[in-house]
Amino acid sequence: MQFDIQRLTRCAVLTALALALSVAEGLVPLTILFPLPGLRLGLANLVTVYALCRLSGRDALLILSARCLLGALVGGNLTALAFSLAGGLLAFLAMWALLHAPGLSLFGVCIAGAAAHNTGQILAAMAVLGSSAALAYLPPLLLSSLATGTATGAASILLIRRLPASGLMRHL
Repeated sequence: MQFDIQRLTRCAVLTALALALSVAEGLVPLTILFPLPGLRLGLANLVTVYALCRLSGRDALLILSARCLLGALVGGNLTALAFSLAGGLLAFLAMWALLHAPGLSLFGVCIAGAAAHNTGQILAAMAVLGSSAALAYLPPLLLSSLATGTATGAASILLIRRLPASGLMRHL
């Protein structure tokens, strides 16, 4: 029973952190500098990467799903849930599959995750709009994935090194 409480607490703290990062990131619109709808740095992805590296795929998926649902409820926009979940789940699957690929660094994993997230959001937009017009945004979004994935990859590497499995999160 103690293990389940520790796991639940750890996941709850990481979900709250991911939600806070997502909300904070929404306050700084990158679209002012780069006019691409839906462009974000992906700070909440840091928590997903951490959970994939230090916890389990199951915990990472639980944290991601809870963050997406809570983010849509906090933001009051359930349509955003489709975009968030589609992007988040595709990014999760890509990163989970690539995390243990030989010769691929965390930079590569995070860039692939950013590209998959953008692809998932475009697929969601096509489903919501009932049109393939959103595909026109995919090439510039994929290009932006190089920058955003590199930034989150660098931050993830620092995070993983600073919070090892035997560190602070182990005691939560």
